[in-house]
Amino acid sequence: MRKIQFKGYGVELPKNTINFKEQIRYRISGDEKQISLAVNACQKALKHANITINDIDCIVSASAVGIQPIPCMAALIHEKIAKGTSIPALDINTTCTSFITALDTMSYLLEAGRYKRVLIVSCDVASRALNPKQKESFQLFSDGAVAFIIEKTDKEVGIIDVMQKTWSEGAHSTEIRGGLSNFHPENYSEKTKEEFMFDMCGKTILSLSMKKIPKMMKEFLENNNMKISDIDMVVPHQASVAMPIIMEKLGVPKDKYINEVKDFGNMVSASVPMTLAHSLEKQKIKNGDIILLIGTAAGLTTNLMLIRI
Repeated sequence: MRKIQFKGYGVELPKNTINFKEQIRYRISGDEKQISLAVNACQKALKHANITINDIDCIVSASAVGIQPIPCMAALIHEKIAKGTSIPALDINTTCTSFITALDTMSYLLEAGRYKRVLIVSCDVASRALNPKQKESFQLFSDGAVAFIIEKTDKEVGIIDVMQKTWSEGAHSTEIRGGLSNFHPENYSEKTKEEFMFDMCGKTILSLSMKKIPKMMKEFLENNNMKISDIDMVVPHQASVAMPIIMEKLGVPKDKYINEVKDFGNMVSASVPMTLAHSLEKQKIKNGDIILLIGTAAGLTTNLMLIRI
């Protein structure tokens, strides 16, 4: 077990909401920007933890789509909350599962003594790239930001085990092709603009997930000599309204996982930490609980993480 604990967390949602058949979605509007969501979430996490930015040893942005290609998004967040300090800042990106990957990666550095306390923030504004012609994705995604502060501890809590796998058969089932070297901005036109928008084939992703993830879950549980019944709560990426189908396939009962798709939608990288924060706040997860974080991401990448809270 990598002994770490959550010191504090903060959530920031856009003011504006849109309803799609009783499905609530959060979308930035007016002067709201991705950076403002991220910064506000960080500041709330610091306040919740009752510490200042000077108590942080590293700032990590674990987001799918950054503010700009360079510098890293963490440096731009650093400018707003830590300017004048030399706190290291870096990005970790596995799109929708970036938070889990960052939590996994940084836990090793905490355990090794490199850092004592790390701020991880996940923030995406999917609405900026959605294609109205793709009803499935246009009505699914939300904007939001979540920040968690993790620290080294001597308590018997922390990360029990992690597994991450990528099946690149799904590499082009969820993508934004334009904007960087593959399809340079100089090629942007009214004719090509959809190349710069989010493109998703939900049926293909669901089919591949149904085929691969149950085997991955079986292997993961066997590696840890555990059963689903040994887990107190599953915190899944709010990938789609098809979540109950996946959970049933994995053998997870309805009362063992959190489903917030209707109220919050898919917040990309912010999805898993948002659901985790809500679960902690509402005490659906309590001290001593063993929880499973699970998410799928573009790639197709899947992450599983067992944590004792």
